[in-house]
Amino acid sequence: MRPDLDIIGRWIQPSARVLDLGCGDGTLLDFLARERQVTGYGIEIDHDEIRACISRGVNVIEQDIDEGLRNFDNGSFDTVVMTQALQALHNPHLVIAEMLRVGREAIVTFPNFGHWRTRAYLILHGRMPISESLPHQWYDTPNIHLCTFRDFEVLCRDNGWRVLDRMVTDSRHREGVLMQTLPNLLGEIAIYRLTRRDADRP
Repeated sequence: MRPDLDIIGRWIQPSARVLDLGCGDGTLLDFLARERQVTGYGIEIDHDEIRACISRGVNVIEQDIDEGLRNFDNGSFDTVVMTQALQALHNPHLVIAEMLRVGREAIVTFPNFGHWRTRAYLILHGRMPISESLPHQWYDTPNIHLCTFRDFEVLCRDNGWRVLDRMVTDSRHREGVLMQTLPNLLGEIAIYRLTRRDADRP
């Protein structure tokens, strides 16, 4: 399994109710169902990925995340997960708010546009950077709202979302001491676990 999904799995309690936004082929939910006995749903828009979910026995709903989660009641899930989709959303702040409405906790991962290689590429070449975590040209990229780790934490503060955990890794999801010391400069991928400040804690 992808290393980032393994990290996410550690933050999800056994028997939890999980909603996975942009669930892809259902790998995470399939793993969590087998190893941690979770129940839940995936949301996906790509038909091939939906077929892959069905073949794995993963419950999946065809839905555009940008249209919100109005079909789910408040507090329907323990954890709502969204991996590597934040930067491709039209209104990422609204989607996170929805995640924390329908779930007690949210787990979000995204690439860091403040990484030193990105900064250096802009300075040296004067062009939008291409890297392992940001592999597209500016004109065909699905990423429309790139941000830094610092940007994201300001967004959390301004919206009353509390950061419970943060993991900073390189593009292959490996950890390192220096990345934890200077995350906004040296980290390439962030994995955040959030809740609302007013949410009841166990």
